[in-house]
Amino acid sequence: MGTKNAENGHAAGAVTVDRPEEVRNIVLVGPSNSGKTTLVEALLAATGTVNRAGSVPEGTTICDHDPAAVRQQRSVGLSVAPLEHRDVKINLIDTPGYADFVGELRAGLRAADAALFVVCAAEGVDPGTVALWQECDAVGMPRAVVIARTDHHRADVEAEITACRDAFGEGVLPLYLPARERPDALVGLITRRVFDYGAGYPPAVNDPDPADIARIDQARNELIEGIIAESEDESLMDHYLAGEEIGVDTLISDLETAVARGTFHPVIPVCATTSVGLSELLEVLTRGFPSPLEHPLPEVTDPVGKAHAPITADPDGPLVAEVVRTAVDSYVGRVSLVRVFSGTLRPERSVHISGHGLAERGHEDHDVDERVAHIYSPLGSTLREVPYCVAGDLCALTKLGSAETGDTVSDPGDPVLMTSWTMPEPLLPMAVVAKTRSDEDTLARNLSRLVASDPTLRLERNAETHQLVVWCMGEAHADVVLSRLQAGGAEVTTEPVQVALRETFAGKATGHGRHVKQSGGHGQYAVCDIEVEPLPRGTGFEFQEKVVGGAVPHQFIPSVEKGIRAQLEKGIADGFPIVDLRVTLVDGKAHSVDSSDAAFQTAGALALKEAASSVGMTVLEPLDSVRIRIPDEHLGAVLGDLSSRRGRVLGTEADEPGITVVNAEVPATELHRYAIDLRSLTSGTAAFTRQFARYDPQPERVSSR
Repeated sequence: MGTKNAENGHAAGAVTVDRPEEVRNIVLVGPSNSGKTTLVEALLAATGTVNRAGSVPEGTTICDHDPAAVRQQRSVGLSVAPLEHRDVKINLIDTPGYADFVGELRAGLRAADAALFVVCAAEGVDPGTVALWQECDAVGMPRAVVIARTDHHRADVEAEITACRDAFGEGVLPLYLPARERPDALVGLITRRVFDYGAGYPPAVNDPDPADIARIDQARNELIEGIIAESEDESLMDHYLAGEEIGVDTLISDLETAVARGTFHPVIPVCATTSVGLSELLEVLTRGFPSPLEHPLPEVTDPVGKAHAPITADPDGPLVAEVVRTAVDSYVGRVSLVRVFSGTLRPERSVHISGHGLAERGHEDHDVDERVAHIYSPLGSTLREVPYCVAGDLCALTKLGSAETGDTVSDPGDPVLMTSWTMPEPLLPMAVVAKTRSDEDTLARNLSRLVASDPTLRLERNAETHQLVVWCMGEAHADVVLSRLQAGGAEVTTEPVQVALRETFAGKATGHGRHVKQSGGHGQYAVCDIEVEPLPRGTGFEFQEKVVGGAVPHQFIPSVEKGIRAQLEKGIADGFPIVDLRVTLVDGKAHSVDSSDAAFQTAGALALKEAASSVGMTVLEPLDSVRIRIPDEHLGAVLGDLSSRRGRVLGTEADEPGITVVNAEVPATELHRYAIDLRSLTSGTAAFTRQFARYDPQPERVSSR
């Protein structure tokens, strides 16, 4: 999303639909460098949406318009590219493949009704893609698989199909195979026809090579058995086993039903650079994948959480939409990508914007009415104005000042709140500093915009370390954050993240505080004696007084406590706050004229310092409870790494076959880069959560460093 009405080689205007059945919302899923963005370019060019396909290395693609994406040579944000085929609007939702940007992927899954998994013909199937497949399987999302980059010098399409079946499980079968010794042609297994791209797109249709019939029939029989197994017509299997020929139309109809139900997953080899497979893929996207009418919709409540009637993908129903992505453009301001689930979004109308549940990440709860001025159909960075957007379709809105990613857009007369999708927790801290005082306001403003647009960011202003910490998903995510801050005019740098440490007394002690000054006129006089003893962790501070005989007048006892509390906050040995301590005031002296509140505050602080010097101080560091979910093959490496971080394993438990959960306590100072290191140790297959547990003494060898 970005520059409004830019041409950039676009051949076709925006497509407007009137009914949800005319829409397909399809998210592209797969690892970095699998060919997702290049595939989108090829489909846009094949359908005449753009005059020519862009190039990732040249930075000219529709979807990778972000400067950070061009610099990193990979997608860093969700992008939408609509096209039209056979009177159906296909919203292709291109998502990043790198793990740091999983929040963009989750938003794409929310906006889509089906997922197209893209794997490289030369790379196998990585564990992260398998995890995403299982995530889609858990919610029954329809899926298909594209074997991309079939022109790679190491490409082996049939081996990749086998790898997909092994990784993704049952129901994954090819609809097409490469023709024998013909890299520019595919064989349709259902029709037994060859689709020849030797002269380009669209393909010529021919008969197969007789020498290839045996291979085709073997794969075809396996495909037919897979389709019949998913068919609602139980008699088909009997006919097939009796040797009867199943009609092509029947097979295609049952195939489309099984794909839409999410129980059968066709595999299509595609080469974006030679156009091989594009026509066949478009047929699967339009005829196999479900329309918004066939996909379950999220639940809704009213803004305070009370039950609300379910919504349907009815253009005439009440308006219910959701902001799935927010961007800030230098020309048009805030741009909100919206999926309409119910009703019809029209310009020059008021809408209710509701956002709840993300206050801990800097997104305060809000319920605001705003006016929609214009509605756009986004094509990468281009916004093309449209008259309306019906249920099931995607659109872009500009200048909604309060709209943030995840917000619900609804009718002001019947405001609702959609259940939010799962947001990953950012676990990599980055401390940012404005280079000059004049940059501080710009930095604060830009950070506010970034947090509003990216729910995987968390902003922390640490009152103890006085640092501004941005919690990110990983190094690549942090790099994008920095580049966007600087693009917004803020000169920033980073510094090491500090951890708020504490101190406590190493043992029992006594202290004598004497504050006596006489410089003419009214003087200062206060003496107090205290006893100090450390308390169990987490107890806090306790103050007692056991003064006898009025040695310290009653009105000055609170002054002693106040002075001690102030010194506890400032610290003594290393300047860290002092915690878990009991102080007892046992004696003191006062002067009838020179004693005062300020004098006894000072005496209390001096007494605490003397007690500390006699017994010594212990540095306390925060311990975090860490829960790590790991494939069994990486368990040993993770346990060894935890030991090197001074972690203490509390126990392990089996989560599911092949997966172990480790519970441990680890010093927070050892977890700054754990998100990166754990990903490296486990090839991106492990995940962890952390939360503060308590403070514990820091080993002297560590505190002395």
